[in-house]
Amino acid sequence: MISLEDKKSWSFSTKQALYEYDTSLNGLSQQEVTTRQKQFGYNILSTKSKATPFLLFINQLNNPILMILIVAITISSLTGAFTDSLIILAIVLASVVLSFIQEYRANDVISKLTQKIQQQSRVIRNNQPVTIASTQLVIGDIVVLSAGSLIPADGLVLECDDFLVNQSSLTGEALPIEKNTIPSNPETVLANRQNCVYAGTTVISGSATIVVTAIGNKTELGQIAKSLSSRPLENDFQKGIRHFGYLLTKIMVFLAILVFVINFLAKRPLIDSLLFSVALAVGITPQLLPAIINITLSSGSRLMAKSGVIVRHLSAIENFGSMDILYTDKTGTLTEGVLKLDEALDAKGNPSLSVFRYAYLNAYFQTGMVNALDQAILSKQTLEVSSISKQDEIPYDFKRKRLSIIINQQQSCNMITKGALEKVLQQCQHIQINDRVAALQPEDRDSIYERMKSYSDQGYRVLGVACKEVEKKQQYPVSDESDLIFCGFLLFYDPPKEEVIEIINDLNRLGVDLRIITGDNQWVALHTAKTIQLTVKSVLNGQDLNQLSDDELLNRIDAISLFVDVDPSQKERIILASKKRNHVVGYMGDGINDALALRAADVSISVNTAVDVAKEAADFVLLEKSLAVLKQGIILGRKTFANTLKYVYITTSANFGNMFSMAGAVLFLPFLPLLPKQILLINFLSDIPALMLASDAVDDDMIAQPHRWNIHFIRDFMMTFGLISSLFDYLTFVVLFFGMRANQTLFQSSWFTVSIFTELMVLLVMRTQKPFFKSKPAPLLLLTSLIVAVVTILLPYTPFQTLFNLQPIDLGLLLILLIITGLYILTTEIVKVWFYKRHRL
Repeated sequence: MISLEDKKSWSFSTKQALYEYDTSLNGLSQQEVTTRQKQFGYNILSTKSKATPFLLFINQLNNPILMILIVAITISSLTGAFTDSLIILAIVLASVVLSFIQEYRANDVISKLTQKIQQQSRVIRNNQPVTIASTQLVIGDIVVLSAGSLIPADGLVLECDDFLVNQSSLTGEALPIEKNTIPSNPETVLANRQNCVYAGTTVISGSATIVVTAIGNKTELGQIAKSLSSRPLENDFQKGIRHFGYLLTKIMVFLAILVFVINFLAKRPLIDSLLFSVALAVGITPQLLPAIINITLSSGSRLMAKSGVIVRHLSAIENFGSMDILYTDKTGTLTEGVLKLDEALDAKGNPSLSVFRYAYLNAYFQTGMVNALDQAILSKQTLEVSSISKQDEIPYDFKRKRLSIIINQQQSCNMITKGALEKVLQQCQHIQINDRVAALQPEDRDSIYERMKSYSDQGYRVLGVACKEVEKKQQYPVSDESDLIFCGFLLFYDPPKEEVIEIINDLNRLGVDLRIITGDNQWVALHTAKTIQLTVKSVLNGQDLNQLSDDELLNRIDAISLFVDVDPSQKERIILASKKRNHVVGYMGDGINDALALRAADVSISVNTAVDVAKEAADFVLLEKSLAVLKQGIILGRKTFANTLKYVYITTSANFGNMFSMAGAVLFLPFLPLLPKQILLINFLSDIPALMLASDAVDDDMIAQPHRWNIHFIRDFMMTFGLISSLFDYLTFVVLFFGMRANQTLFQSSWFTVSIFTELMVLLVMRTQKPFFKSKPAPLLLLTSLIVAVVTILLPYTPFQTLFNLQPIDLGLLLILLIITGLYILTTEIVKVWFYKRHRL
């Protein structure tokens, strides 16, 4: 059995590491894996508590006003009002249980969806390569890494080939670090341990086999995560919800205290006054807002999953719906993503078997990133390479945009370079024409560029191939990529998707401006844009982008729809510039070179087949790389956002008005307008249909264009419709108290009834900007509203009437209350039309 004592594994040789961790290159057996999982646990960062049912239930009680109410209930029971205290407590607990059930279901949905996009690792077990969830890794596992891998655990390098790792997330070092198997000094600091890799860092190029030395919280990343308690940054939607909740709660608590003071000065019973004030605060605060948001977002994520969009961060759904610019690469998104090698041509544009052979050898022997270009070359034709051996490799990177392989063949050593034509040609001083090598003249360069432009205009992606004979040695630096002989062109073709024109038009109608960021040259990108009928306002290439200051880019960014020949850091810069122009920016990418841009975007979108680092950075993962799926995600995001706002609007229009009504009523009524238990019962019954808003239908206007959180709009909405609600509350007071001369029980019973009626009706009216009879609500919303209305009418005729101090209302008075409700709804409907004409969300 191995131990977790500080081994300083970076000082071990390969042989010693295998001995210390009791493993071999053949991997662990399943029995040993099970034993180690029991001993050391799973590869999980446990810094965040799991949302257990108990914790979710306790979280429902995490409401200061609710806690005050429970204290008040306790005091009331001690003073003799035991029955009333039990009734109020039962209503509070019923409300808490209702919220808990909904939130528990929401969390269960999120958990199941997240499992679909778990990070995977390639390991050797029982001498067989297998793919497992990274959480299942154990100490001593043998893991195979390749370009694009997100390193799943801390480990020691056993074998490697041109292995470059970006560990900036851990050390802050921006440049990739080349790793090797050479043991380090025991005192070597983390950043300089060149034979170690760390969880959370990413493989840039090459490949390696490692032995896992630490998992979960024992990794370097885990130690840092444990020491940090900072929460993730809030997005605009989260900030808006929090600020709105704080504002509304502060106002309501203030007025609740004011009502208590007025009752106290009126010499009403102290405990009754306290219970009334606190119950009033509970009834009019948006206490269900966090639960409604979680339920609505999780419901949206479930619907998105059915459309092929997995939501990794729930709070990003609002941004998905608010997105007005989407940046994407063209390959696989706008095009089929199946690259085919059409031709291998010499420098004069003639078909050339020797150029194809050079390209084939380069693709065959390279061990860096698996990519579609090399796959296209290798699938074109199979060549015999058994007599050739690889000497070394200069891996591809996104600055050089080329890859060189050094091979041994027929007693000579040759370098073969393949990559972006401009980058290859920069390193060439000679040209091969037929079998003759000559100096590369300026007119030759012009001719090559003209051919490249001609091929690009035809829709081809063009790579260059160069070679030279080199002196045989152990390693070749990048500086050896010089004085090359230009050999010819590789022409690749990736046809546009058939449905892409229609989808782009659909996105435009949804108010989303599609823009292309690509590493391809200008002519290829322009050809693709023309083919798919994408309007190109302006083009900017990577070289010109480097010449622009941040302010200059900021001034030009809105007019540019096509960015060509860009590198990863430039992608991030483009995203940030658009965000500064107050756009909600989406970015769709699946490669290592997309990670920076994905992290910078408001809405980061990747695909299930993406490299680990891209999926880890994404808010949304598409199960297929398709703009059609993306379009459905945008629509569902907007529906989810709209249904979240519905609860906010209804809370402000009905409950905010009730607050003023209650505050005013206590000034002239000789009794409390409603008993505390009646207020809480109103709150409980009206919340039942409100929970059904998550599945409600949404107006086309809310889907047609992106919308954002607008606190000023909500403030105006709250004041306008809150005052209307108060006006009709006071009309009800006057009719009951002065017109009908109602006693306390009849007054409270009548207002209890009309309060629920108006809450239910305003729920149906304010859920849409259209006339309410022209917008069909969700069946569950309508059904629960009808059930609550019937329960409200029947309640005074049941044995529960005594518990809640209610009495039956005669038919004449009930008719008057229904007329007041109807007038309130009619007025609200008329003002709603006026309001939406003057205000835009």
